[in-house]
Amino acid sequence: MLHAVSAYATPATVLLARYAELSGKLEDNPFQKPLYIDSSENPGESKGNLYALIQEPFAIVQSALREPAHWCDVLILHLNTKYCRASVEGAWSVLRVNIGRKSEQPIAQSYLMEFSYRVIAATPDHLALVLDAVKGPFGTRNYSILLEAVPLNGGQTFIHLAYSFAYGTAARLALYAYLNTAGSKKVGFTVMGKRSDGQVEFIDGLRGLVERNTMRYYLAIEAYLGALSVPPPAQLERRLRDWHAAVERFPRQLHEIDQNDYLEMKRREYLRQQTEP
Repeated sequence: MLHAVSAYATPATVLLARYAELSGKLEDNPFQKPLYIDSSENPGESKGNLYALIQEPFAIVQSALREPAHWCDVLILHLNTKYCRASVEGAWSVLRVNIGRKSEQPIAQSYLMEFSYRVIAATPDHLALVLDAVKGPFGTRNYSILLEAVPLNGGQTFIHLAYSFAYGTAARLALYAYLNTAGSKKVGFTVMGKRSDGQVEFIDGLRGLVERNTMRYYLAIEAYLGALSVPPPAQLERRLRDWHAAVERFPRQLHEIDQNDYLEMKRREYLRQQTEP
C-alpha cells in the first residue's frame, strides 16, 4: 500500500503529508509560532528547510508570490540585499539582486547576482516556484530559493521554504575565514544540546549560517504578506517594521542593527530600487 500511495502522490499531497508529520513540532517549539526549521551540510553544499503555518489564505499567497516583481519587495527586506529589479528576457523572468554588507553601501561596491525565476506549479491546491542563481559572492555558486505552498482548512496556508548554495574549496575557505572571525559567535536555530552550565547549545558553522538566512527570507515573506492588509502607501513601512520586529524576536541568531538604522537604510534602498534602472 505504501508503494501505491507513493506512486500516485502529487507534490501537493506530499507537502500535506509533511504538514501532518510535523504537526506536533509546529504546535510545540521554542519559536512561539507554528514553525519548524532544519539544515543539512553535504560536501560542497549547505541547505536550510523551513516549514510554517501562516494565517493568510492560499489565494492571497499565490497571487502575491507568483509575481516576480513582488519578490523584489520581499528580498529588499533582507539586510544584505541592496537592490533588486525584475525583468523578462525571452521566456524567462530574471531578478537582478545586488548583495552587500549589512550597512549602507553604494551599488558599485555590491555583488550582482542574477536569479532565474520559474513558476513550477500554480494550481488551486499547490504553488511551487524557484529562484536559481549560478554564481554568488566569494566564489559560491548554485544558489536556490524554493517556495511551495498548499491551502489548509480554515483559510490558512502551509509553506515550505528551502534555501541552499554550493561552494568549492576557495569559497569554503572564505566562508570559514568569516565564520572564524566576524561570524565566530553566530549560531543557527537547531539545538545541539546543553553546555555544562545549562545553556542551550545551537548549531554553528555553515549550517548555522544557512539556517539564519533561511529564517530571514521566511520572515521577509511573512512581513510582505502581512502588509497586504493595509493600504498600498502604508505597505512599505509596515513591511520594514514587521520584518525588523520579527528578527529581533531571535536576537541570539539574527540581531544585527537597531531599528532606526535599519529603517533609514531600507527606505533609501527601496527608493533607489524604485527610481534607478
